[in-house]
Amino acid sequence: MPESVMVFSPSPQLTVTIEQVGDEEEIHLHAGGQGVWVARMIKSLGVRVVLCSAFGDETGRVVRNLILDEGLEVGAIDVSARNGAYVHDRRDGTRSEIAQAPGQPLSRHDQDELYNVALAEGLRAEVAMLAGVADPQVLPADVYRRLAGDLRRNGTKVVADLSGDYLTAVLEGGVDVLKVSHEEVLRDGRATEETIPGLVAAMHRLRDEGAAAVVLSRAEHPALVLIDDEVRQVELPRLEPADHRGAGDSMTAGVAAMLALGRDLDEAVRTGAAAGALNVTRHGLGTGRADVISQFTTRVKLTALPGANDGAPPPGSGGGQRGGGHTSPEQLAEKVKHS
Repeated sequence: MPESVMVFSPSPQLTVTIEQVGDEEEIHLHAGGQGVWVARMIKSLGVRVVLCSAFGDETGRVVRNLILDEGLEVGAIDVSARNGAYVHDRRDGTRSEIAQAPGQPLSRHDQDELYNVALAEGLRAEVAMLAGVADPQVLPADVYRRLAGDLRRNGTKVVADLSGDYLTAVLEGGVDVLKVSHEEVLRDGRATEETIPGLVAAMHRLRDEGAAAVVLSRAEHPALVLIDDEVRQVELPRLEPADHRGAGDSMTAGVAAMLALGRDLDEAVRTGAAAGALNVTRHGLGTGRADVISQFTTRVKLTALPGANDGAPPPGSGGGQRGGGHTSPEQLAEKVKHS
């Protein structure tokens, strides 16, 4: 079986966009949600991807067909719960929300069915990417803890892009690469200040809670990465955005795709950064060309973050483990602050 990624996306959404093209209005229907955008980019990078999701009611039927029309493989279960939907108006060139209907909670039986499908597909894949849901009522956070733990114990690499209770749960299960934004760590109270020292300290705490490696995006500022106890920043050419949304999801997709191909984490992060940067130059979320992304990857560098690694332990001394015995996040933050 070719290298593949399983994307766990419990409840994809139907997105309806109204646009103005000349004198005419156009209405576009797309499958949306984090997992769909990630899967779309992974496929663009030439890696087989299977999207494991639940589909129900009218919106579910439409979303499922739209996903299949894109050529994405689906590990699907049919449920009675409705998939979510939202409507955006972009006629004036900006995106404004008109209406949003959240997805409905999955029953206990449907949760078990979805878990089994995702576990089976995940064990067949080199990498499992765990995506969140638009509304946390759809699925209990503990499902993520169990799935991450079961997959890792049986040899599948786990990449997660989550926040809130889902992030806490997946850390308890364990994750090989955690992608998180600086807004999310601030909102969740995992970082106390929006500064380099504060964010570096938060990354080390995330590592100690269960993430072997951490990728922290910072909007228009260089992302930070924690790999083998070393914090570096991601440097890449500045580009004018057409639509800033989707950069983080494309970054996660690039990391997962490269790990599935057996590339090392440095190359995976650089490819993810290139995919994310190029995605903001486009209007379609999770879209891009593999050849362009590959060429752009050569211009992405991981550079040392001055002062961030003073006193850090050597690689393999406890990364991803609780209580690794290294310099505390607070001490590390002080070193960066005064460097």
